[in-house]
Amino acid sequence: MNKRKVGDGTESLACRFLEEQGVRILEKNYMCRQGEIDIIAKDGRYLCFIEVKYRKDTTYGEPQEAVSYKKIQHICKVSKFYLYSKYKSYDLPVRYDVIAISPEDNIFTFKWIKNAFDCE
Repeated sequence: MNKRKVGDGTESLACRFLEEQGVRILEKNYMCRQGEIDIIAKDGRYLCFIEVKYRKDTTYGEPQEAVSYKKIQHICKVSKFYLYSKYKSYDLPVRYDVIAISPEDNIFTFKWIKNAFDCE
């Protein structure tokens, strides 16, 4: 199994899911020297930094449980760089979300966790 291929596929599924919810995708796989964020989107007045997690089963827990403290710190650092480089400000309504994707009976289920974590 090619993890990058699976990751790209699940991120595309997450983007479609979000668009169906009325979210506008601004960036997918945003990269800078600080790292990467899966999806950057606009949901109403919020600028959302979204981490996508997929697990084929729950043997090792739910997909959202794979968002570690280290991953959160990484996302926070990249999001701050993005905010400053694109908006020249940190003073925007920002939200950090997780989209957890898992298959149930060959159908993908989505769990959208809004405000999954905060950045200081």
